[in-house]
Amino acid sequence: MLYNFYELQHATISPWRVAADMGKKWMRNPVNPWAYTQPGRATAAAFDVFTHITNRYGKPEFGLDTTLIAGEEVPITEEFVYSEPFCNLLHFKRETAHLSEQPDDPKVLIVAPLSGHFSTLLRGTVETMLPDHDVYITDWVDARNVPVHMGHFDLDSYVDYLMRFLRHLGPNTHIIAVCQPSVPVMAAVSLMAAGDEPCQPASMTLMGGPVDTREHPTEVNNFAKQHELEWFERHVISHVPLPHAGVMRRVYPGFMQLAGFMSMNWDRHLAAHHDMFTHLVEGDGESADAKRNFYQEYLAVMDMSAEFYLQTLKVVFLEHQLPAGTMRWQGIPVDPSAITKTALLTVEGERDDITGMGQTRAAHKLCSNLPDNMRMHHLQPGVGHYGVFNGRRWREQISPRVKEFIRRHDHEGKGVNSAPAKVAIDAAE
Repeated sequence: MLYNFYELQHATISPWRVAADMGKKWMRNPVNPWAYTQPGRATAAAFDVFTHITNRYGKPEFGLDTTLIAGEEVPITEEFVYSEPFCNLLHFKRETAHLSEQPDDPKVLIVAPLSGHFSTLLRGTVETMLPDHDVYITDWVDARNVPVHMGHFDLDSYVDYLMRFLRHLGPNTHIIAVCQPSVPVMAAVSLMAAGDEPCQPASMTLMGGPVDTREHPTEVNNFAKQHELEWFERHVISHVPLPHAGVMRRVYPGFMQLAGFMSMNWDRHLAAHHDMFTHLVEGDGESADAKRNFYQEYLAVMDMSAEFYLQTLKVVFLEHQLPAGTMRWQGIPVDPSAITKTALLTVEGERDDITGMGQTRAAHKLCSNLPDNMRMHHLQPGVGHYGVFNGRRWREQISPRVKEFIRRHDHEGKGVNSAPAKVAIDAAE
């Protein structure tokens, strides 16, 4: 019923949005004398903000057409190299045939979070890594577009997908988990290490991930602990309605996830849209477009399968199975202490209000058999959750450390695992 009500609400507002869009265009038409007045500009700005916040945004494009390698512009081609019903492995192929010297850069798999937003949320992460790495990313599929006959998808399926992707990419792949994927990535690497698989990654970077949410719990963690699993199943799980391809699939709808995100900082979002209105009235189109572009990405959400959402709640946030040593994958124990060949880097933000400080760093305790020269921790001062993988601090201060760590532990590079233990230990303090 909840999803049907949302669809009805969207259909009801649609005519008003069309009318507001027409009004906006008329109030900005050069032949309209009101367009040159303060009331006219304010009316146009109000129409603009209304159409913006009531629109339904589909999956954005990455839009990464080129990158720079050794100062030369290189075209980028997006290609799917492996596909599963709920995820595609997307490769940003760098067309380097025209370069005088072919780059021999590390191969990196970026695991995007499956937590409401599309993988394009990591556009800035990918863009920063492209000049120095052969980049792949998990491009998650909106669950409402997956027909029921394609089967279910849960946390075990997620871990299975990651292992398949790593085997497909082959040895000496470096894996980066941004936020939510930290636990399934650790599980996948642990299972591959226990089997001594040749394709276990050379390094694993966990960024702002909830490895152990008992460490400095945030408002998000506390909310999860205040309710039983059955409460979430009753209140936030719904069936996909027509006309979507995944009709009757049980999902945690994207619009509910978005409501949860925005409610945490409701005053900040209201202020941002008020600023957008002010910029439009003042004719500051550049500032207004900057906010518009951010929210077009932020408001584009996807549904998650109910079984994945509920199992993640249980395993990660309610029972803390990975740090407690009770996590199982298809009945097989998940033991991070088996990891001895994959270097570990953890990154946290000082002001992260979604994943508290210490939650990601907890991975080092679990990887107890990893040598000191294969581990490092970085705490970035002054950044929140999204600043860990996007923005100026990411580009200028965090990504150089991530790139250096990957290079140091690339098995085909120079000085593999040769950095003295003291360097890694000092960096982790």
